[in-house]
Amino acid sequence: MTASSKSSHATGAVRRRNARAWVVLLIAGVFEIGYAVSTGGSEGFTHLYWSLAAAVFFLFTVLTLALALKTLDVGVGYAVWTGIGSSGAAVVSSVVFDQPLTPLRIFWLAVIIAGVVGIKLASSPKVDAAAAPARQT
Repeated sequence: MTASSKSSHATGAVRRRNARAWVVLLIAGVFEIGYAVSTGGSEGFTHLYWSLAAAVFFLFTVLTLALALKTLDVGVGYAVWTGIGSSGAAVVSSVVFDQPLTPLRIFWLAVIIAGVVGIKLASSPKVDAAAAPARQT
């Protein structure tokens, strides 16, 4: 095996690991939505089934977030996780609890989503590689 093929094999493994971490982070975000909605439904943990659902979702969201953060940067991963959770909880709560989703709220949710996408794009390997020579000078 040549040095070039070893390098490309290692690069492929890193990309697969990063892709898996992003998938796990998205799953953590979905669990975060479930946790937020269940916590709201529990009304201060006074409704048993909503409270149990909140506890289960909390466990899963923290575990999957921790798994994703083994690979991803903490700042990026946490920002994406909270963005998914807050945006998703607002949308799901509007359906489940009939909470208003006004145009102004939709606008600010779009701002959150745009910020999450921006963070993801700014943390891409291509951006990091392009910035590396600038940091060395």
